[in-house]
Amino acid sequence: MNEFESRVSAANPAALLTTRVDLLQLNVGLRCNLACVHCHQSSSPTRTEVMSDVVVEAALRLAQRLRPSLVDITGGAPELHPGIRELVPRLREMGLAVQVRTNLIVMQEPGHADLPGLWARHGVRLLASLASWDPALAEQQRGPGTFSASIAVLRQLNALGYGTTDGLRLDIANNPDGACLPPPAAELESTFRLELERRHGVRFHSLRTLTNMPIGRFRAGLGTGRSAYLDMLRAAFNPATLSRLACRTSLVVAWDGTLYDCDFNVGARLPVRGDRRSVLDFDDALTTRRIAFGAHCFGCTAQAGSS
Repeated sequence: MNEFESRVSAANPAALLTTRVDLLQLNVGLRCNLACVHCHQSSSPTRTEVMSDVVVEAALRLAQRLRPSLVDITGGAPELHPGIRELVPRLREMGLAVQVRTNLIVMQEPGHADLPGLWARHGVRLLASLASWDPALAEQQRGPGTFSASIAVLRQLNALGYGTTDGLRLDIANNPDGACLPPPAAELESTFRLELERRHGVRFHSLRTLTNMPIGRFRAGLGTGRSAYLDMLRAAFNPATLSRLACRTSLVVAWDGTLYDCDFNVGARLPVRGDRRSVLDFDDALTTRRIAFGAHCFGCTAQAGSS
């Protein structure tokens, strides 16, 4: 056992195992229109990894087989996948709930302006990443000019009913700026809600706080501070978070068809345990399996946990 597994085993041994697959996540590629400093996948406009048609079809068969509560589509910027406009409706036609993780700004890129309307017609949930309600703080993560584009898309989504009606769910995902832990989720959500509506007229359903993981571009940016950041995560380990770790009820199909316990493990290149690691030879035994943990997993158990 590694250090994290030992801590889990001592506190709650049941948390070493998955229980079911409620969430099937598809990472359809690592290309992104942005290169955010906190990105655990090191996504950027220069990345070329993309889910092939063969893997897409296998992922669709798996979704039909497992019937998860939610199919979560991520990347990179998943909107840049060439088949995204066919993939999402096919999942919805199966009667499955679908969520697309978005950086918002991509929907202002040429050729993608139709997506808000398409998502609305199909009742797709959106999880939109936004660093702050303050332009200067937000652009520290994403670069100059990105904040105004994000707000423009959020207003467009609100006009379609996202964030303002029960049928079109719009949630915000927030990572802290730098090598620190996120503040209490309820407090941050209250502030986000007040400031986004007061300053920008934007509404949303809920806020999810995400701890910056010591992998990918964020790990590289830590430089000599990597050990100190990991020590902070270790010190903040909270056994109460183990019963609700997302990896216990999730399965991820990466762009190349490799199976993972969570998207952070995709960034850490830590696939599921055992020999059946591809969606092309999925075995039902993988629905209840021993989870592959690494040192970065301390990020999901720090303080109140990463939602």
